[in-house]
Amino acid sequence: MIRVLIADDQTLMRDGLKTILDLEDDIEVVATCENGEQAIEQAIKLHPDVILMDIRMPVMNGVESVKKIKTSLPKIAVIMLTTFDDDEYIVEALSNGASGYLLKDIPADKLIEAIRDSLKGQLFIPTNIAAKLVAKLSHKESSKEILKKKLDLSEREIEVSSLLIEGHSNKQIAAKLFISEGTVKNYISNIYSKIGISDRTKAVLFLKENL
Repeated sequence: MIRVLIADDQTLMRDGLKTILDLEDDIEVVATCENGEQAIEQAIKLHPDVILMDIRMPVMNGVESVKKIKTSLPKIAVIMLTTFDDDEYIVEALSNGASGYLLKDIPADKLIEAIRDSLKGQLFIPTNIAAKLVAKLSHKESSKEILKKKLDLSEREIEVSSLLIEGHSNKQIAAKLFISEGTVKNYISNIYSKIGISDRTKAVLFLKENL
């Protein structure tokens, strides 16, 4: 059962999302919140698998909320929701660990698919947003220093990197390469060390840009 927390300041949106998700046999909405502060409190209390997080909310917005949640509960997948293409907020949320973002007018089946995919470690970031995010993260990490280290990868590490870019989880990578999950983790750790990045989202975006 996929346990979902919904955070949105609009009652109609919260109730609508809950109604849609409650129809699925493998999804359970464990709580709804109307601001980012409540989302943090409920996330700590309930440990959901996925959070649907509105970007613009009173008290605390979704960007600040995802930053605090991912710091203390890094395994929770957070999907940002927005009614418009708000690049600045979206990029900031993604750089703080969000798995991706969806427009609120997305069809119900696509929303449900995104929730399931988020648990597999898949990212859903449109190309234009990805480019801006890479630029932001590169600036934070000092792109010149990172580029000096890049691509000192073995053939197997490149295979693992390619599968990371495609959004596969460690378990899926292990199955595709016929190796154990522990070995996959070791390869990923080596890749992180070589490119100078320790966050999975940042690493995937860097590899996508440079491989």
